[in-house]
Amino acid sequence: MKGIGLFRSIQIKLIMMVLLLILIAVQLIGVYFISTMKTSLINSFSDNLNKQADLLTGFLSSTPNLFSDNKGTSDQTEIDVSSLVRNFATRDAAIQVLDAGGKVMATSDSSEQSYIGRKNTSLLLGRALQGVRDNEEEIIDERNIRNKVIAKPVISNGKIVGAIYIVASMESLYQTMEGINRIFVSATLIALGLTAILGVLLAGTITSPIKALTRQATAVAEGRFDERVPVFGKDEIGQLSSAFNDMTDRLSDALSINEEEKEKLASILSNMSDGVLATDELGRVIVTNRRARAMLGIGELKEGATLSEALGIDKEPIADTLEGVESSLQLNRVLDDQGEELVFRVTLTPIRRRDKGVAGAIAVLQDITETEKLEQSRREFVANVSHELRTPLTTIKSYAEALDDGALDEPQLADRFVGVIRSETERMIRLVTDLLHLSRFDSRHNQLRRQKTDLAEMLEEVVDRFSFQLRQKAITVTVKVDHKQKTAWLDRDGIDQVLDNLVSNAIKYTLDGGAIDITAKSNEAGQLAISIKDTGIGIPKKDLNRIFERFYRVDKARSRNMGGTGLGLSIAREIVRAHGGSIQLESESNVGTVVTVLLPILPEGSETA
Repeated sequence: MKGIGLFRSIQIKLIMMVLLLILIAVQLIGVYFISTMKTSLINSFSDNLNKQADLLTGFLSSTPNLFSDNKGTSDQTEIDVSSLVRNFATRDAAIQVLDAGGKVMATSDSSEQSYIGRKNTSLLLGRALQGVRDNEEEIIDERNIRNKVIAKPVISNGKIVGAIYIVASMESLYQTMEGINRIFVSATLIALGLTAILGVLLAGTITSPIKALTRQATAVAEGRFDERVPVFGKDEIGQLSSAFNDMTDRLSDALSINEEEKEKLASILSNMSDGVLATDELGRVIVTNRRARAMLGIGELKEGATLSEALGIDKEPIADTLEGVESSLQLNRVLDDQGEELVFRVTLTPIRRRDKGVAGAIAVLQDITETEKLEQSRREFVANVSHELRTPLTTIKSYAEALDDGALDEPQLADRFVGVIRSETERMIRLVTDLLHLSRFDSRHNQLRRQKTDLAEMLEEVVDRFSFQLRQKAITVTVKVDHKQKTAWLDRDGIDQVLDNLVSNAIKYTLDGGAIDITAKSNEAGQLAISIKDTGIGIPKKDLNRIFERFYRVDKARSRNMGGTGLGLSIAREIVRAHGGSIQLESESNVGTVVTVLLPILPEGSETA
């Protein structure tokens, strides 16, 4: 496996390719060169041998007496032919001269002297004696040496008088060829070695930038964009390196922008007042924000949870949205930790991708609890105002009709009816006046006129205004003002209205012989605390949270009979809020009620009357 991995390297591939190309080229050149050289040497060897044979046959042809049958001259002839053959012979060639019968007359090889007088039965010699001039062949002797054999006829006066037979060793020629082969192989190996070294160096100039590009690509894939690929030139690889560096810079900028946009989107989603849930194309929730989880009363959604499971609704609206249909619905959810009902509107919108259809859905959750409460309050307010106005108007109408029907003729009855009409009219005037007060507070048009106020004097005047009612019910009132806080900067008229309302309610709901305590002091928070404590019938716990709502009455029939409009505590709360304070109420049925007005203490002289 390691060897396979090694050959996957482009550097090794380049080196191997160059070496193979060089080897193939050298082999082709070598085969051609050696083949040509061998052919040339063999032809040269054969030509020289043929020339030598031709020269010898020519000389022998010019001295035909050497082949004479005269017995007296045979010894001398043998000596002359042997001397001639030795003169023509070379170290690597053995020459035989034969007569017309194929008998050896002389030989140049001293080891073959015994052949003289014997007949040479060579096929080439037989062809030569028949007059064929081109007779040559290569043979391998018993010593495994390749020899060149040539046989040529000796012709004198148109008659074959004899022949020559030459056997020349080709060992030196083939030794020369082997030497050339060794030189060629050595040169080839040296060339391959030098080529390999140069290939490594040249391949390194190509693969080094590629390796650098690979390292940079790995670094970019790991999110490291600070490294750069070195540029070594202006060739194709240099241009590629420059383009890769530019791409890295642009990719880094694009990812930075993407991260910034992602952080912005995450921050927007996290801090949105609306809840947001996003799903994939299968309806699985992939993104939620904090507000959505709070509105749905869930922590972290389990992996793979669907939008219908998160919202607790049927799958049909979600399926329609994933098919490209927008829709909206209203849900009610009770929060476990608060026990309050949460009303929110869910808007389902498909997410579309270019050329890919719907890729998911977005559910936007809008909290409309307060809107619903305000709408409910508006409806209740309209209904209450209508009811409060209809009752006195109905009474006035009925008594006016009675007067018109003849009650005017009876003075006592007429006076009583007129008194009822007057009372109901005053009640309507009080109601309209209270509504105007609330309207000014709602529109922020009611301005405070603060003045330095003596607290003890203000509280005593409140008691004096209700002295008649207090005496009627034999209620005991005590007023206590802390000596550390004798004065305060207040809107005297507004606070008088608040105290009148609170004391009036305390008197109404306190039984005969009860007690009311009015105190004014500064608390630990640095606020002025004015408390009205009674021993009345108290307020049920179920009504405490709504006691300051407009037109809300604990005992509607009794409150209306006592002349209340149901707006007194609402007006009192608005006046206190305008001062920057708050109003608190504690009550227990059949024990009593404590109402505390908390007002900020302003430095003396900060505001003038």
